[in-house]
Amino acid sequence: MAPLREKIGYGFGDMASSMFWKVFSYYLPFFYANIFGISLVDTGVLLLVTRIWDAISDPMMGVVADRTKTRWGKYRPYLLWIAAPFSICGILLFTTPDWGYGAKLVWAYFTYILMMTVYTGINVPYGAMLGVMTDNSQEKTVFSSFRMFFAYGGSFIALFAWDPLCRLFGESLGVSLQSSWQYAMVTIAVCCFVLFLLCFYFTHEKLSTVSSASLWSDLKALLTNKPWWLLNGASLCFNLFNTVRGATVAFFFSDIIGGEQHIVIFSLSLLFYSGLFLGVGEVANMIGVALAVPVTNRFGKKPTFMLVDALLILFSIVFFMLSPESNGGLLLMLLLQIIISVLTGVMSPLVWSMYADVSDYSELKNRSASTGLIFSSASMAQKFGGAIGGAAVMWLLSGCGYIERSDANVSLDIIQPRSAIECLWMLMTFIPAGVALLSLLIVWLYPLGSNEMNEIVAKLKLQREEPVDIPVDDFVEPV
Repeated sequence: MAPLREKIGYGFGDMASSMFWKVFSYYLPFFYANIFGISLVDTGVLLLVTRIWDAISDPMMGVVADRTKTRWGKYRPYLLWIAAPFSICGILLFTTPDWGYGAKLVWAYFTYILMMTVYTGINVPYGAMLGVMTDNSQEKTVFSSFRMFFAYGGSFIALFAWDPLCRLFGESLGVSLQSSWQYAMVTIAVCCFVLFLLCFYFTHEKLSTVSSASLWSDLKALLTNKPWWLLNGASLCFNLFNTVRGATVAFFFSDIIGGEQHIVIFSLSLLFYSGLFLGVGEVANMIGVALAVPVTNRFGKKPTFMLVDALLILFSIVFFMLSPESNGGLLLMLLLQIIISVLTGVMSPLVWSMYADVSDYSELKNRSASTGLIFSSASMAQKFGGAIGGAAVMWLLSGCGYIERSDANVSLDIIQPRSAIECLWMLMTFIPAGVALLSLLIVWLYPLGSNEMNEIVAKLKLQREEPVDIPVDDFVEPV
């Protein structure tokens, strides 16, 4: 059983990654369109192209990490090597040069591609560490739960503090709006650097896995791995659900809720802004993560996945029926955000734990460990979901006539056309519900249930202890 400090240390790694990832997912589209100063269409293309490259680079990094050999292990040293470049690239991403439109667009592509490449370089090995820190399937869920608990904690800090940080630097230093966003990212970047170093210090790789097959054999085995394909599909849909809702929130609050709405809770009046909505969601995510282990122990991983998808469909549709014009409607919106976030919090560690199961299944079936390659696909699905979701939000808003805020009129009130308002409502409700339905249908076909995994873990333990072939007939492949 791993000590508590190692589980906390492992959590620090995704705390750092998530602080950046959530700011990218929720605020970067708004930043590009309304502060940096490029069009919605160009922003959509930028998000799509950059994250597709990012997703494609994940398997490359997985292959490199699988074949890394150092005194610190295969995957852990990347936390030390890439922590500083990761933080520096985040600062560059939110830097707005005083250039013409074309040059700024080139800068946006350069800095975003660089940031996502560095993100891959540290996040893929970090995720793969889960496969070599323990050989116990349930303890992998525990590690994954610590990971996601701290990830959502980091997300809460970043999202809840983002608007206040931007205002603080803008008001206290008297800098431009663009500079205030850059300084806010400097603050976040310093925190991430320290967290990655702590993750490196507290964690250890306990299992020594060997990638004995050729690269082509590993890739061929991956492409014929049915559970891998199905889990990728379900994971992509889950991340698409989160990205579509998350990327819409800043626009939704700016143009539907407004900047001066307050909610009253037990005589306490609070400004109802996007950071509060998203920050409360991150706290609720942490509650969901805490529930993940007991819920999955009770029902199993696959049934839990399907149940969460079904509830996400239901509550997304209910959100559509609420009115933002009354205190009761706003409170119900916040309540549904909490419920939906608890559900996605349950799902997040579950997905990573299921990828660890797919890795064990592949190692047993193919007699070769490709942990980094398989875990890179989890990151790949996350980024494809982000790419498709982020681009789709921008293009749908543009197609529906959304009026952008340029540098000149960013502070002015703009009345959006009815088509744009309706589009924002759909992006918060029925479109995510449809994605969750597709995820449910895919995971229904996923073959690695609890009984199958018990058999796989037992046989894999023998295979690792005694390097002899286990007859193929002794392993019943899931169907």
